[in-house]
Amino acid sequence: MALALFGAGLFAALGIWQVERRAWKHDLISRVEARIHAPAAALPLETEWPGLKPSAFEYRKVRLSGMFLHDREALVQALTERGAGFWVLTPLRTSEGIVLVNRGFVPGEHRAVASRREGRSTSPVTVTGLMRASEPGGGFLRANDPAADRWYSRDVAAIARAKRLGPVAPFFVDADAAPNPGGYPLGGLTVVRFADNHLVYALTWFALAALCAGAAIVALRR
Repeated sequence: MALALFGAGLFAALGIWQVERRAWKHDLISRVEARIHAPAAALPLETEWPGLKPSAFEYRKVRLSGMFLHDREALVQALTERGAGFWVLTPLRTSEGIVLVNRGFVPGEHRAVASRREGRSTSPVTVTGLMRASEPGGGFLRANDPAADRWYSRDVAAIARAKRLGPVAPFFVDADAAPNPGGYPLGGLTVVRFADNHLVYALTWFALAALCAGAAIVALRR
C-alpha cells in the first residue's frame, strides 16, 4: 500500500509539472509568434550583445545593413523542405560590428561559388531576418570540423574563429525570402515549430496516479 501511495504522489507531481510546462510552452509560442509578425527592428547595439539571452531575442525580426564578406562564408549542411544541401552563412560587416547572416539554402549542385556568383553582391546591402541562437558543437552524431571546413551546425563562435573574423555578434540572422540575384541562396526557410505534447503527458501521469491511488484503496480495504 505504501508503495502505491508513493507512486500516486510521484505521478501526480509529474502531471502537475507537465501542466506547468504546458503553460510555459504556450507562453513561449505566443511570444515567438508576436516577434515573427512584428515590424523589423534595428539590430541591438554592440554594447548589448554580451548580455543578450536567447530567450529574449530568439526569432526577433531585425533589419541590418552593411557589406558582405563573401570570401569568409561558411557552408553548413542542411536538410530542408527543398531537400538536402547547405546553409550559406556569410559575415556582414555592419556599423555595430560583424554579424553572421544565414543568407539561405543552396542545393548540392550550387555549393561551388562559381555556380552562384550573381548572388554575391559587392555593394552595401540591407537584410531583414530573424535573430537566432548559436548552435555550438555540431549536428546529431556529427561534430563540426573547423580544420576541414565541415560544418553541421551554425556555431557562431567556431565559425568566427575558423574564418578569422575577430569579435562577432553571439547570434546569427536568418534572412527572409527576399530574392537574391541568380536565385540563390534561397532565404525565408526558417522553421518555427515547438513540440507541444505536454497535455498528453500530463493526462498519462494523472492516469497512472489514479491507478496507484485505486490500488492503495483496494489494499487498504483488504
